[in-house]
Amino acid sequence: QVQLVESGGGLVQAGGSLRLSCAASSSISSINAMGWYRQAPGKQREMVAVATSDGVTHYADSVKGRFTISRDNAKNTIGLQMNSLKAEDTAVYYCAAEEPYGSSWYLGYGMDYWGKGTLVTVSS
Repeated sequence: QVQLVESGGGLVQAGGSLRLSCAASSSISSINAMGWYRQAPGKQREMVAVATSDGVTHYADSVKGRFTISRDNAKNTIGLQMNSLKAEDTAVYYCAAEEPYGSSWYLGYGMDYWGKGTLVTVSS
């Protein structure tokens, strides 16, 4: 069982920046895919960014060039640097991870573990 705890959400003006962090309760070195998802009011949860153990990153088109995902296996953390924030980025952001040694995300089944989420509000 991997527990994930997000931090760093808050209120920011449009055009500003925020950095989210996610701490895992155990080593993430054996986890292939970890990432960030978000859910805006009245909308379905969507992938924001995923970082895989081989160093590849994946981004939603809506955040490319503005958001950067990072992964630190030594500290068992992942981060999400969000720049040039827009009102439409307002959402609850969730940290997510595959099962260690798993491949659920690669196979299209999604992530296995989820944090409780952190709210990001961007005022226009």
